[in-house]
Amino acid sequence: MSLKLDPGAPYPLGATFDGKGVNFALFSAHATRVDLCLFDESGSETDRTTLPEYADEVWHGYVRGIAPGQRYGYRVHGPYVPRYGHRFNRNKLLLDPYAKAYAGQLRWDDSLFGYQIGAKRGDLVKSLTDSAPFMPKCVVRGSTELPMDNRPNRPWHETVIYEAHVKGMTAQHPDIPEAVRGTFGALAHPAVIEHLVKLGVTAIELLPVHAFVDDRHLVEHGLSNYWGYNSVGFFAPAERYVSPGADIDEFRTTVDQLHDAGIEVLLDVVYNHTAEGNELGPTLSFRGIDNASYYKLAENNRHYHDTTGCGNTMDIGHPRVLQLVMDSLRYWVEQCGVDGFRFDLAPALSRKGNNFDPSSSFLDAIGQDPVLSRTKLIAEPWDLGMDGYQLGAFPPGWTEWNDQWRDGLRAFWKGDMGRLSELGRRISGSAEIFDRRGRKPSASVNFIAAHDGFTLNDVVSYSEKHNEANREDNEDGHSHNYSYNWGVEGPTDDQAILDQRDRVRRALAASLLFCHGTPMWQMGDEIGRTQNGNNNTFCQDREISWMDWQNISDRDQAFLEFVRGLASLRQQLPLLRSPKFLHGEPVAPRIKNVSWFKPDGEEQQVEHWEDPVAKCIGASFAGGGSILLLLFNADSHPIDFIFPYFGKRHLHWKLLCDTANGLIRPEDAPIATGKTSIPGSGLLLFEMTER
Repeated sequence: MSLKLDPGAPYPLGATFDGKGVNFALFSAHATRVDLCLFDESGSETDRTTLPEYADEVWHGYVRGIAPGQRYGYRVHGPYVPRYGHRFNRNKLLLDPYAKAYAGQLRWDDSLFGYQIGAKRGDLVKSLTDSAPFMPKCVVRGSTELPMDNRPNRPWHETVIYEAHVKGMTAQHPDIPEAVRGTFGALAHPAVIEHLVKLGVTAIELLPVHAFVDDRHLVEHGLSNYWGYNSVGFFAPAERYVSPGADIDEFRTTVDQLHDAGIEVLLDVVYNHTAEGNELGPTLSFRGIDNASYYKLAENNRHYHDTTGCGNTMDIGHPRVLQLVMDSLRYWVEQCGVDGFRFDLAPALSRKGNNFDPSSSFLDAIGQDPVLSRTKLIAEPWDLGMDGYQLGAFPPGWTEWNDQWRDGLRAFWKGDMGRLSELGRRISGSAEIFDRRGRKPSASVNFIAAHDGFTLNDVVSYSEKHNEANREDNEDGHSHNYSYNWGVEGPTDDQAILDQRDRVRRALAASLLFCHGTPMWQMGDEIGRTQNGNNNTFCQDREISWMDWQNISDRDQAFLEFVRGLASLRQQLPLLRSPKFLHGEPVAPRIKNVSWFKPDGEEQQVEHWEDPVAKCIGASFAGGGSILLLLFNADSHPIDFIFPYFGKRHLHWKLLCDTANGLIRPEDAPIATGKTSIPGSGLLLFEMTER
């Protein structure tokens, strides 16, 4: 059967149903012809026809009589000349970059590669085998209900982020029906939402949910790409997270229900590279549509300019590639209700030529966009290119993952020497990094642990990484973790070691919620989740990466209750979440908005910050007639601390938190005056009181 196509229109890109038929539009600047292929539900090709029109570098055509649910793909004709950057191959079925859904899973086969596997000249020899039987198919979607207008719109300084994995968080939850576990719908279960609310979470940040594929070498080793940083499409949700028979409406409904609970939804997005890898990778979409436009090519156009470590880098500076990214972002905000994004390897998106540019086309486009500029924007401020570390360099409107907070606080609480000045900078919002151009302390996203690295439990249980299960001879993952096992590597029955580990993780948790900036929890840290010392579980889609909701020890249950108490204190005490940087400005006679003190109660001076053996310091935050006093002691033994003088000799102090003993607002704690004793590996929080 041969289809008859009308010219259609070059806009919008993708497959658009208008009630009578579907308009197909595909950008390719260098193609010579584009064939549209239609498939039935069994995967058999039913029709193939050439898109009849080419305008403004867009191939387009309109097919009457087809409807949502129709499966399709493209075959794109053009030169196969890798040395000039062109890798067209009409034998390869290609995914539409604008497809809203895919049907079926990619099945690895040599035919997925645009070149002949095993040829002596490698990728210079064109493959002649058909890849369609092994490819997922694009699916035409119709218009659906828009998300509810119930966004929480939390201000940044009141935001607490929870980084989570759709499957990892829900796969083992006993209250969630088994058929729903691991899906978008599971995230909306009342038990999950209640857990987040009790933690004081205001935003859930989901690891990648865009369509992605499992790398061939992982599949061959019985592994998978669990994290999902291997995108193949930027509009379609990953089919593995959609319940059987459901579609994107499941995601929209979940967003609405989280919004009703006051929780915003952030997506971790991967626009810096795709699953097609380097020149020896498969031809799945972009490479076969227009390799020279979608990717940054090296001086030798056969190869890629790779700042991501994943084989390729998307050329976001190209107008059509930038358009793709912007259209994708707006789709997830306007059509799906998403509140913001965390951009993986953000400098790779923000380069002009080889150099990072804070006024790159990508950053400028988002900054002026009336929709996206109002969302929450988080940069992972590093990539693997030249000058790839750009912490603090992003423009106003952005927040950034602050690895210096993570490393500084881990090092301080494990007892490293010479860490006082680092502690001071991190407690007050990392002003030396972010206090410019009107940015606020919330620009610093503070975290103890994230998906990439140790869990909080493993930070205090392992001195070395143990990644043998990844089958890379334990050579993958970070080797400098600022972690410590406190005497035994991994699990132990030694109660003294377990007590010490608990003291340190409580101190780290309190530091996270009491320091200025935007705190971010990693999924499961609040219940003691362990990865058995593996700090790179990207390929471990199994229990080691999932939350275990049922086997929570008494110690971990106590820690969960302690964390909930910390969250309550943060909500009740505005001085712990200042919306502006504090630099010691006076708020009353002899009282500054932030001050630092030695254990003798005297104000810390410049020379004291550099004391290599000092591990104890006090910090006060003042304003609105209130004073909070934070006392830090990373030494192994208690240290006496004399309360500072704020114009009155006998101020009274009420203990709100004692991390060493796991106490939140202890009812039997006496009102303190004069001095107190800070336990070893302990953080105390006091509030000035009349009595």
